[in-house]
Amino acid sequence: MNLTVHQNIVIHQIKIDSIANSSVFQIGSAGVIKTLSNLYNTGGFTGPAPEPGQPRPAPPRVPLPPTS
Repeated sequence: MNLTVHQNIVIHQIKIDSIANSSVFQIGSAGVIKTLSNLYNTGGFTGPAPEPGQPRPAPPRVPLPPTS
């Protein structure tokens, strides 16, 4: 079945309180919404996170070039 949808959408104001992982915010129509959720370890972590309340180790210091 072929369906053609012509839309004219005017939004004067919109407020979104929160968007979480794998949320869908849609205005208008879509034929198919394919879900996709990816989880990446961009920090290169190899162990579990520390328990809440434990102090975190200080981040490494990186020397910055002098400003002119």
